[in-house]
Amino acid sequence: MPENLELHQFEDGTRAGDISNQWMEQIKTRVNCPYLGIILATLSSLFFSLCSVIVKGLVDVNPMELASFRFVGVLLPTIPILIYTKQPVFPEGKRVILLLRCFMGTTGLMLSFYAFRHMPLADASVIIFSTPVFVAIFARAFLKEPCTLFNVLTINMTLLGVVLITRPPLVFGEATPDLDSEKYSDKTYDIWGPVAAISSTLFGANVYILLRALKNLHFSVIMTNFGAIALVYTLIVCGAIGAVCWPSCGRDRWLVVVLGIFSFLGQILLTLSLQVEQAGPVAIARCADIVFAFIWQILFFGEAPNGYSLCGALMVVSSVILTAMKKWAMTLPRESSLRKRLRLILME
Repeated sequence: MPENLELHQFEDGTRAGDISNQWMEQIKTRVNCPYLGIILATLSSLFFSLCSVIVKGLVDVNPMELASFRFVGVLLPTIPILIYTKQPVFPEGKRVILLLRCFMGTTGLMLSFYAFRHMPLADASVIIFSTPVFVAIFARAFLKEPCTLFNVLTINMTLLGVVLITRPPLVFGEATPDLDSEKYSDKTYDIWGPVAAISSTLFGANVYILLRALKNLHFSVIMTNFGAIALVYTLIVCGAIGAVCWPSCGRDRWLVVVLGIFSFLGQILLTLSLQVEQAGPVAIARCADIVFAFIWQILFFGEAPNGYSLCGALMVVSSVILTAMKKWAMTLPRESSLRKRLRLILME
């Protein structure tokens, strides 16, 4: 989902090597848990999914305004890190890419917040979480990376899953029957919700490509620029639509504060998980976000997913897991027994 895109520069080799993470290794040794990174990534998914619940539940606060509060939660924790590590704030030679990354990431997050508000929570989460699968398209277009048969298969599987989730009237007709009408109640939603979710996915896929170009920068530089520029961007959008105001009631104000805290916790936990575990297993663990979304959708909003949504979600999650497993397998030594067991995914 867009919440985890800020940190994907770690996937391309720039782990925490830029800063000392000896203390993290000491914690890993003391805890003596081989699955520490997976646990941290799952907890990160929990907090990010709760952020989505807050965005959907705060119906009296504009989603664009909530995005502003979200970026405050990104910016404030990274400023001390930037100062401590003495990194350049806006380094020469990377400024255009930094600005593009901020624009793409901010637009994608605002669109995702709109989708959360106007779609069932689980449906929006599944579509937005399919971002990694579409990276292959933009990597081929802009980085001239090969687009293999495996990529074609996962992309088509994801697209079919998205169609099942959005159920466009052009394909399914105006009234779409449930696969199990006795168990599920069909929920309809505005067409602009799915449009926003799919657009968010495309913007997010471009963010992956831009972060690859920024992989030699310290993560605090990227996140500080992202938080600061995104905050200004969202405030301008809020001003243009007349949504610049503090939430009116006490409950909403507290939830906005909690949104910032949960965003910070999710971000930090994701950072730590990527410092102690490879990106492939972490990406697979992040699929827990979709599971949480289905649970919260039923518990908090009383929206039971229908059969189409469940089938579509299964196809999208399968594509994301296969994509993550392939990337992970490619990082393993050729003589590794685990790589040999995954040779079907690698198509070697």
